[in-house]
Amino acid sequence: MTALRAAPAASPAAAAPAARPPGAAGPLVLGVRHHGPGSARAVRAALEAVRPAAVLIEGPPEADGLVALAGDEDMRPPVALLAHAVDDPGRAAFWPFAGFSPEWVAIRWALDAGAVVRFIDLPAAHTLAADPTWDDGEEADQGERIDPVAELARAAGYDDPERWWEDAVELRGTADPIAPFEALAEAMGALRDAYGDGGRPLDLVREAHMRLRLRAARKEFGDDMAVVCGAWHVPAVGRKTTVAADRALLKGLPKVRTETTWVPWTHRRLARRSGYGAGIDSPGWYGHLFASPDRPVERWMTRVAGLLRAEDRMVSSAHVIEAVRLAETLAVMRGRPLAGLGETTDAVRAVMCDGSDVPLDLVHDRLVVGDVLGEVPAGAPAVPLQRDLARLQRGLRLRPEAQERQLELDLRKENDAARSRMLHRLRLLSVAWGEPVAGRGSTGTFRETWRLSWEPELHVRVAEAGVWGTTLASAATAKAESRALEATALAEVTSLAERCLLAGLSEALPVVMTALADRAALDADVGHLAEALPALARALRYGDVRATDTAALGEVAAGIAERVCVALPPACAGLDTEAATAMRGHLDGVHTALGLLPDAAGLVERWGGVLLRLADRDGVPGEIRGRAARILLDDGRLGEDATARLMSRALSPGTPPADAASWIEGFVGGASGGGMLLVHDARLLGLVDTWLTAVPPRAFTDVLPLLRRTFSAYEPGVRRTLGERVARGPSVGTPARAGAGTAGFAEGLDEARADAVLPVLRLLLGHGEPEGAGR
Repeated sequence: MTALRAAPAASPAAAAPAARPPGAAGPLVLGVRHHGPGSARAVRAALEAVRPAAVLIEGPPEADGLVALAGDEDMRPPVALLAHAVDDPGRAAFWPFAGFSPEWVAIRWALDAGAVVRFIDLPAAHTLAADPTWDDGEEADQGERIDPVAELARAAGYDDPERWWEDAVELRGTADPIAPFEALAEAMGALRDAYGDGGRPLDLVREAHMRLRLRAARKEFGDDMAVVCGAWHVPAVGRKTTVAADRALLKGLPKVRTETTWVPWTHRRLARRSGYGAGIDSPGWYGHLFASPDRPVERWMTRVAGLLRAEDRMVSSAHVIEAVRLAETLAVMRGRPLAGLGETTDAVRAVMCDGSDVPLDLVHDRLVVGDVLGEVPAGAPAVPLQRDLARLQRGLRLRPEAQERQLELDLRKENDAARSRMLHRLRLLSVAWGEPVAGRGSTGTFRETWRLSWEPELHVRVAEAGVWGTTLASAATAKAESRALEATALAEVTSLAERCLLAGLSEALPVVMTALADRAALDADVGHLAEALPALARALRYGDVRATDTAALGEVAAGIAERVCVALPPACAGLDTEAATAMRGHLDGVHTALGLLPDAAGLVERWGGVLLRLADRDGVPGEIRGRAARILLDDGRLGEDATARLMSRALSPGTPPADAASWIEGFVGGASGGGMLLVHDARLLGLVDTWLTAVPPRAFTDVLPLLRRTFSAYEPGVRRTLGERVARGPSVGTPARAGAGTAGFAEGLDEARADAVLPVLRLLLGHGEPEGAGR
């Protein structure tokens, strides 16, 4: 352990003599920490010192044929090996590599040196068959696992494993390239003696396969080879066992047919917080340490300053110099060999962020974790659908990015319309690269706003979607047709029709429209019909900018609207509170939808009659009657006097308080602008005030939750104005006096007050102020 403190270089696991000095017998076994820059530098130095003929690496053997792609000039880490089951692409596993991963460094060294590279871990064919879930290629159950780095840190007197690792490996160097691996191997051997498999039962099977692959390689290369694996496995790799014993552990393992390829990865997905089992806390920082061995602290502070300046924060060169000095001072005070992430973070907070964690969070997100997205060569194996998607991305100049961003599209432009179709087709295939969001500009149908974020897992979703077709258009069409035939709910088919129009899937529309007409004809539930109509109405609007033929869709929508107008009044009678609330939502949806239907003047007129019947019908729940009255008032179909009569009747003493409160909720509740209506209509405010003050105490307790929900939805300014107007005087008892009551409005025009503004208007208009100006 003393030797390890002096100069180590790796992570999870190693025991007995792990590395061999030049001239010593046996393969060179290098125990590393996955994604550790110190381990990566040590591996490169050891390989340069020994220069083996073959390098064996922990990874799936199915990827042996893909190793050469790692040397392609278009391959830029972070990347990952992706293996998935051919018959079930959802069963997949990743083996990620960053530029500072020891395994990646070993692969690149071997390719440059002309050495053979082979992977020796348990084949993905067994891994994917044994575990239907996928994550990072590690086992799912980590409940009883030990963390080797944490155990070694605890033995060294550290309470933070990452800090110990930085001190022991990342921030130290050694003249002997083999010594760190020997020290770590000894430490891991002690841990394996104490903890056995460390809560990793599958590791015993994996290590048996590694030993078999190592024996086979020794027959070919002798001892002139190096093994690069997680340090935890080093004691087991060198363990003396029989071939029969190892094969017995592998006997009977399930197996599936797999395909393997390289896919881009991200620093964000390397972070432990993302759920990756072998993740690290600070991939961006580790990448910086690996790429900047010379003056890493100074270079890091310069990068931080550049980021903060880009965000309009005042950061000068003096800040950088002072932050470097503070970080180095903190390292000395804390007894660290060099300033690490903790010291640099504290210095940045104090010097560049004025003690605030807000800009520091930006530094952590952009630099400490990072948003780097790797690239793979175009020649990497891929399912046909993935190749078609890559072609579309290049042609539309819409490359995947790790960092989330918003994309504004103007569908009147050909390129933007094509981008929209691609994103909608991907969503239909459950490849959620983009998510539609509300835009800040125009709300017209010719504009769309998307939130884009590419995650590595989407490669698996694309592979899964490959069963539907070889191109994005054919796959989306096939899935839409299949969903249309399988759908049982009318709303599901209408939503699918809308999505097909958005995605420009004209070939799928005949099947979807047939299914839609069949479901609409068979569905007698007015709630289902009302729920389906808004999606159809929205879809009909897309033809303007997407040049889509929606004639058949219009016929179905008109038929559904007719049936809603006939069936809605009787369906609204006798509903309970929950059903009434749902029906009120349908009422709003249908009203909005009818306004979108082309050539629907007759339907709109008929709908007005339906609303009049609902507003005046006693058997209809108060919430629906109130909402119908409000819609009619807003559309000008119901005058102020008629509206006041309906409210007066709904709030009469003979009406149960709960029913009256429900009517108010329907009339002025939600996002309907009811608060402003009461502010500007003294008579309606007076009626509500009179009713509210007359509610008996016991009944008031029952209606209070509904009233709170109704009025709490108003803007604070609206609530304050209503309170002030009610507080000015006694409640208004009758509509005749409402104009002069609490709301502060006179019944007629006060001409003297109106004339008072005329002199000011003349000045504003440049006519001057004539002497004795009045009227």
